[in-house]
Amino acid sequence: MHFSAPLKSNSKKIMLLGSGELGKEVIIEAQRLGLETIAVDRYENAPAHQVAHRSHVVNMLDKDALLEIIYREKPDYILPEIEAINIDALFAAEDRGYNVIPNANAVSKTMNRKNIRTFAAEVLGLKTGPYKFVTTQEGMLEAACELGFPCVIKPVMSSSGHGQSIAKSEADIPASWEAAKEARGDASELIVEAFVDFDYEITMLTARNGKETVFCEPIGHEQRDGDYVFSWQPMQMSEIAKEKAQKMAKEITDGLGGQGLFGVELFIKGDEVYFSEVSPRPHDTGMVTLITQSQSEFALHLRAVLGLPLGFTFYGEGASAAFKSEKESFAPVVDVDESLFSDNSYVRVFGKPEAHKGRRLAVALVFDKVDTALEKARELITKIRDM
Repeated sequence: MHFSAPLKSNSKKIMLLGSGELGKEVIIEAQRLGLETIAVDRYENAPAHQVAHRSHVVNMLDKDALLEIIYREKPDYILPEIEAINIDALFAAEDRGYNVIPNANAVSKTMNRKNIRTFAAEVLGLKTGPYKFVTTQEGMLEAACELGFPCVIKPVMSSSGHGQSIAKSEADIPASWEAAKEARGDASELIVEAFVDFDYEITMLTARNGKETVFCEPIGHEQRDGDYVFSWQPMQMSEIAKEKAQKMAKEITDGLGGQGLFGVELFIKGDEVYFSEVSPRPHDTGMVTLITQSQSEFALHLRAVLGLPLGFTFYGEGASAAFKSEKESFAPVVDVDESLFSDNSYVRVFGKPEAHKGRRLAVALVFDKVDTALEKARELITKIRDM
C-alpha cells in the first residue's frame, strides 16, 4: 500500500463523523500512517478535533449540512463514530462513490435497535432473549407483563446507556417511560427485552479487512445505568463458550459486511451465547486494549479500514476504569493523583471542553493479572476528581 503525506494534493483522507474520545484515538493512529484527518462533530473542540488536521462543527442530523462537508472535503474513507447521524446522508454519499465504513447499510442497521435485533434474530437466526417493540406507555406495560419482570427497556436509537432502564415491577413502568425520553437519538419507539439470566456479558472485538477476520481476547465489563464503568481482558470463559462467541461475532459481522472493527456484545450463560448488540466501530469497553495489546482496537480499526494485515500480540491481562464527572463545568480540570502513573498503570485524559454530571472525562488503565488489575483500577479511579 502507498502512503502519502497529509495536506498534499495526493493525500489519503479519513473523515470522522463523531469526534469523542474513541475517535481521538483513531485520529492519532491515522496520523501515524501519514493520513490526512478531518474530524466532524456537533460541538467545538471535541477530543478528536484537537488532534485532527481540520475540524468542522455541524448538526449531525442535518443531511444537507453533512453532505456539504463531505462533498467539499472529498474523503477517501468516512468513519461514522456515533449513532446520532443522519443516515440518509451516508446512503447519499455512498451512492456518489464515497467509502462509508463499514457501509451505510450496516450503520443503518446498528444505529437502530429494532433493525439490528430483527436482522440478528429473524434474518440470521442468532440466539437472543425475547423482545417486543412498543410506542406507548400502555404498550410498554403490556409487553413487560407478557415478557415478565424484571425487564430491560431501551429506546431503539440511543447511545452510552442514555434512556435505558430496568423495570422490576409494574410500578416501575412510568419511571422507565420517563427515563426513555433522555435518549441520545429517537425515543419514539422502545424495545422491551426479557431479562436474560446470564452469568456475564462480554464484548468480542471483531476486525475484518476484506481478507480475514480476527478476534481480540474477550472483554468482560461492568455497567451502571447502561454505560460502561469497568472492563477487563481477557474474560475467563470456557473454550466452548469462547468458540461460540467468535462464531456468532463472525456471523453478525459477515452479515453486516464491509471493513473495520466491530464491538459485538454478547450474553453468556454457561456454554450458551446470546446476541445483545453490535457497534460498527471501536467500543468504549475496548479502551483496555490500549494497555493489553500491541495493536489497540483503534489501530486494528484503521488497519481493517485500509485493508492491512490484522496480526497483533496480546501482551497480557489488564483492566480499565472510566472516570465520570461529578460536576458541571465549562472549563473542566481533572485532578489525577500521581499514583496512577506507575510501572503498570497510567491515565488517559480526554480533554473534553465541557463537563456534565456523569460525562466520561478520563480512563485509568492497569496492566496486571485480571483480578489484581481490576482491584487496582477500582482503587485508582477514586484518586481522580474534577475540580
